[in-house]
Amino acid sequence: MSQKTCAACDCELDQNSIKVKLGGKTVEVCCEECAAAIGEAEAARTSAVSAGR
Repeated sequence: MSQKTCAACDCELDQNSIKVKLGGKTVEVCCEECAAAIGEAEAARTSAVSAGR
């Protein structure tokens, strides 16, 4: 059986994982803090892309 880990911190995921959109894909994170971190990273990425970086 494969083990799933958080997309932000690599912690093991359980049944309470949170799904977050990242770059058009859905990833799973372990908690609200990691969900916020992923959201901030995605916002920074899209901002940089739209600025032509």
